[in-house]
Amino acid sequence: MSPTPVTYTNPGEPIAYSWEATNEEVADRYGVPIESIVRFDLNTSPAPPELVARLVALGRFDVPMSEYPPADYRRLIAAAAARYGVEASELIVGAGADEILDIITKAFLPVGGAAVVPTPTYAMYRVDTEQRGATVLPVPRRREAGWTLDLEATRDAARRADVVWLCSPNNPTAMPEPDGAIAGLLVGILADAVADGRAAPVVVVDEAYAEFTGRSLVELRADYPNLIVIRTASKAYALAGLRVGFAIAHPSLIARMNPYRPPGSISVVSVTLVTEALLDDSILEGNLQRVTTERDRLSDALRALGWSVGPSVTNFILVDFGSAATAEAVAEGLLRRGLVPRTFPDGHPLADHLRLTIRSTEENDRFIAAATEIVKGVPS
Repeated sequence: MSPTPVTYTNPGEPIAYSWEATNEEVADRYGVPIESIVRFDLNTSPAPPELVARLVALGRFDVPMSEYPPADYRRLIAAAAARYGVEASELIVGAGADEILDIITKAFLPVGGAAVVPTPTYAMYRVDTEQRGATVLPVPRRREAGWTLDLEATRDAARRADVVWLCSPNNPTAMPEPDGAIAGLLVGILADAVADGRAAPVVVVDEAYAEFTGRSLVELRADYPNLIVIRTASKAYALAGLRVGFAIAHPSLIARMNPYRPPGSISVVSVTLVTEALLDDSILEGNLQRVTTERDRLSDALRALGWSVGPSVTNFILVDFGSAATAEAVAEGLLRRGLVPRTFPDGHPLADHLRLTIRSTEENDRFIAAATEIVKGVPS
């Protein structure tokens, strides 16, 4: 049995990449009722804000749903600019952070170019790079140092790159880079470009989970004009289904990205609801509190069972089982109980780990009960 039992649907060439199995696929494969399946693999928050239900019930949208949204997403951009402390000219919006990644590759990564991808990290950096016809320059993270960046190796690889993909806090390792690490890396990359007499690469810092830390590197754009910071409404705002993400960068970079932004890729519903969420501090604060409380409770319960749960500042945790075979066996036990973990394939640096999303109190209780049964050898 493969150690990636929930990623067996191949979306096609040219990239050997598999999307997560659907609930229907999991139900068919493991013989569990589809209504009992809980996704611990997608890093989505289980408690959408009450604001969403209220706005949907009122039907109060910027324009009727029969129309396209405003082409410049003016209210949404203004709300995001206020939330992130930047100018509207420094923002571009996309259908989730994934569309932002795609726009970046089209704007800055030429066919035949190269991109630095520290590993392990979010899989779409590699996918987008290869789909663009560019070369991935992988740089292994320092496992012995909590999966932090190898700063020297990353800086060296950047001398041959058009784009450098960074993620902090990093998915799937759940922790940010140490204070000052990325700032120092940016200084070094820029100095190397000047010394080599070439343009500096675009450095992308994906901050999808930054709200959980209360920190951001957005202010570094003033000193490193080739910096792009990515933010999203999917994680801390619990609005993944609305698919809204942002890039923050110097206006000159935004201008280069704008021609690749599809018209109307953000729905009327998404524009209105995310705008309102960004303007309401209670939405963010309430969800951060829920996630943090449940993250600590779930982590403590699993540690009490003998599981090696790593530190996390995000809405997911990473568990080290010591071997790929053990991680696979635990994943199978969970799947047979309708609980879907994030697994990693053979050869992946985290093949001996499982990544687990923080869910609701009731769903986390169910997970703890299942983990207890697995530890005790209770058949599913």
